[in-house]
Amino acid sequence: MTALPLLAVSTDGFVHLDRLPMSSVRRDASIVLDGTWEFQLLGNASEALGEWTTAEVPSLWTVTSDIDRPHYTNVPMPFEGVPPMLPASNPTGVYRRTVSLSRRDGMRTILRVGAFESGLFVFVNGVAAGAGTDSHLATEVDITEHVHDGDNEIMLVVQKFTPESYIEDQDQWWHGGISRSVSIIEVPEVRLDDVTIVADFDAVAGLGSLKVSGLVSALAREAARGHSVEIEVLGQSATADVTGFQPSQTLPKPSDERDEKPQSYGMPPDMMDLVSLAPAGADIAEHLRPVARQLAQTALHDTVAGEASLALDGLEVLPWTAETPHLESLAIRLRDPEGKVIDEVSYRVGFRRVEIVGRDLLVNGARVLLQGVNRHDSDPRTGRVMTRESMARELALMKTHHINAIRTAHYPNDPEFLDLCDEYGFYVVSEADIEGHAFADSIADDPRYLARFQERYSRMVLRDRNHASVIIWSLGNETGHGAAHPAMAAWSRHVDPTRPVQYEGAIAPDWHAGHASSDIVCPMYPAFSALESYSADPRSDRPLIACEYAYSQGNATGGLARYWELFETLPGLQGGFIWEWRDHGLDLDGDGHYRYGGDFGDEPNNGNTLSNGIVFPDLTPQPALVEAQGVFAPVRIVSDADEVRRGILKVRNRQQFSGLQSLAATLRVEFATGQTLTFACELPVTAPGATVEMELSAEIRGAVQDADAIALALDLTLAVDTVWAPRGTGLGSQQVELPFRHTGLPTGGTPSDLAEDGTIVHPLLAAPPELCLWRALTECDNSFALDKRFVRSGFFALTAASREVEAGGDATIVRTAYTAAYGDQVIHTRRIEEIAPGDYVLTEDVQLPEGTSDGLRVGIEFTLVPGFDLAEWTGLGPSENYPDRRSGVTLGHWSESIEAMDVPYLKPQENGTRGGVWSTALTGVPGIVETQHVEPMHMNVSRHTIGDLEAASHWWELPDRDTTTVHIDIAHRGVGTALIGPDTQPAFRLDATSYSWTWRLTMAQN
Repeated sequence: MTALPLLAVSTDGFVHLDRLPMSSVRRDASIVLDGTWEFQLLGNASEALGEWTTAEVPSLWTVTSDIDRPHYTNVPMPFEGVPPMLPASNPTGVYRRTVSLSRRDGMRTILRVGAFESGLFVFVNGVAAGAGTDSHLATEVDITEHVHDGDNEIMLVVQKFTPESYIEDQDQWWHGGISRSVSIIEVPEVRLDDVTIVADFDAVAGLGSLKVSGLVSALAREAARGHSVEIEVLGQSATADVTGFQPSQTLPKPSDERDEKPQSYGMPPDMMDLVSLAPAGADIAEHLRPVARQLAQTALHDTVAGEASLALDGLEVLPWTAETPHLESLAIRLRDPEGKVIDEVSYRVGFRRVEIVGRDLLVNGARVLLQGVNRHDSDPRTGRVMTRESMARELALMKTHHINAIRTAHYPNDPEFLDLCDEYGFYVVSEADIEGHAFADSIADDPRYLARFQERYSRMVLRDRNHASVIIWSLGNETGHGAAHPAMAAWSRHVDPTRPVQYEGAIAPDWHAGHASSDIVCPMYPAFSALESYSADPRSDRPLIACEYAYSQGNATGGLARYWELFETLPGLQGGFIWEWRDHGLDLDGDGHYRYGGDFGDEPNNGNTLSNGIVFPDLTPQPALVEAQGVFAPVRIVSDADEVRRGILKVRNRQQFSGLQSLAATLRVEFATGQTLTFACELPVTAPGATVEMELSAEIRGAVQDADAIALALDLTLAVDTVWAPRGTGLGSQQVELPFRHTGLPTGGTPSDLAEDGTIVHPLLAAPPELCLWRALTECDNSFALDKRFVRSGFFALTAASREVEAGGDATIVRTAYTAAYGDQVIHTRRIEEIAPGDYVLTEDVQLPEGTSDGLRVGIEFTLVPGFDLAEWTGLGPSENYPDRRSGVTLGHWSESIEAMDVPYLKPQENGTRGGVWSTALTGVPGIVETQHVEPMHMNVSRHTIGDLEAASHWWELPDRDTTTVHIDIAHRGVGTALIGPDTQPAFRLDATSYSWTWRLTMAQN
């Protein structure tokens, strides 16, 4: 063969779909075809075949090949054109393998390709056998008629782009290849083709009910033969016959026969009126109601051929929720007329009810809060090829950080992922693989795409509707709002009335509109005031659940706690999904160097926009995940410091369904001196949503009343083994900060060893303490929406225009006038007292230019000589924190290597700051450098300078340094989410023009 067989496409490029209908039934593979295949990568489908190489299945050629590399775009398509035009360069992968098969009577041979990107054509022994699209749902092809006993050649042709690529324009890498498992499945010819399960739970009665419908397509073409379907669950069973083909009912033909007197059938007068009286709701005599029903059947045809419907009521069963993911085994058997089992499938089902009542989304009658994340399939080494083990690691990490909901952005996930969500306990928004971002203004109204929209959405629903974890359907993402959307929603509500439908595009222009396409108001990146307005608006008639919020690109996610103050207190608001779970950086070479858009020569590209996760590509938690753990914690301390000092600790159970019996806790009292006292703690019995009061022991009361006590912390761990983590796993901490007043710093005299210009000189200092008003811009700092406000301040470059040094009897005063980059003047006055050689008390006063309304930091920067390796501090920790992102950290005494103080965001920027710091100690071979603060300050210790961070495009490009740069700030701006969403709140901006503070710097050589 020198050329590919003709691919089944229409004149405008659309793939002629030829595959089996989607089904919820999952069967074990008879032959797993994963592994090594012969492979060729062509420039397009018309190119001649060449020499065969090999490729692993599943894998993406964009990950393994140097010919066609990953390409990242957010909104634009990766090629020029309008739908449904395709580029001349359309990489096409050809996979070939020989498989030994045997044909058996009464059996069918099915080829299953789990996922591919993005068009699939199946050839068996050189003959076209099927074709499919939809990059994230399986295509199954019945190849029975194309195989023979012995060796058979299977060839899979995968086109990277099809016309449907225009509705797969998600914010992610463009890839090509086969991303999920390939297998052969042998099934009976007469079999269960699909199963629909509704496992309901009545929270008032405390009982479950089950409805099961089994479809046997092979029996729908003939009269009933006596086949039956049996279900078994919870020790109970039920059986129902499979319906056969029924001719359409119609009225008898009129007869002209008059030889004999016609027999009367007892027709009532005005019988035909019964056809309309029933639907009109008119009164019908009791004896006529059966006639009305029979007449209606001629029009309704409500009996489905080849189907068996069964029900069980009054089931004593534990309900399923994300907190209590109780599953039951359900067996479904198809029996032939002799009673022999000829097919059997099984499911793990969770009994639960999802409904919207007024403005509340309810699960089992209770209002739930969705502590969610948006999740893409992403792996730094394999692209979108995931394993069950890797997905389980993700979900376990989510559970330990109290994430309870997932939006499958922006396509259906692997069915095994949903199995794990059922088992681990997550609420899932299952989203259709539909995003036409580049043509969002038109494509949802394009009749050429209408069927493809519906096909993608309906296949997802049919596949996933038996999963307890799936509580909401999503019509897709960022595809405008057109005729296709209400059509999909209407189909969904009819086929699956047990779940609501959401779509952000329907409500984007007006949160009070779009009802035909969305049962939920699901905005992106809402302002805090917008949420307050919606909650208070009498027109608001649906629950609001943000489909995307808390945008987390780089050092961001500030304001998460504020969002949750609103979600937890205002009616109509029920949480949302953080954008997003995982950075998409690729490390295809395994060198630890994560790459983003443009790093593979991909043009056009959207650069680092895919690095907006709260975990790094390798699942290492980012500080934003620690913040989520604190905000989402199942237990929250609601006592204030006065109550704690009186010996009262109040805690609230934030869960909706569970007590605290699965949690263990310890109490920890932290002191400004660095001391820590730990106490045993037994959590009391606490109902879901309830607040209980705990009496603290005399020993704890004494500790928190100590003048040096700064915080009481509650550390949570798992008290039981779970499927996602063992007993003893840490679950975060909550704390109450205690009022603490520093006793003051010692007084000294005029320093004797300052430089001529008044700077401090010491062998441990590579650069003296100087004023610093700048940080390496975060990606949010550099947001278009902030209008370059920080750069316009000119604070990134301070030049000492003049310096006056005045030595007095007890101190030296150094007054420095700085000129900022664009000419504004900054005045810094420092009072220096020497306590002993190398030991100074510094009183700082900074006057910023009139009109300064926002800034990044106000503080002091100095550099230590090489050799320092350990940082210790008493303050908030242990992880990075900022004024608007500090719910996951606690006050305490912490230590880290200086290298570990950094947070390696893929694009270098401000990172690693810790707030609430009373003291620091930096140690190494050269000696020790300590600071003490009269009031809590912000600390940053790093190997990298601000200039280093701003000059590098990737973390791995930063220069190696052995010096240590230290920042001690009296004020530091929050991080916010201004790249897409709210800026840091006004309380966490630097709006003053005058700052004063006192601190102590002590340096001692070894």
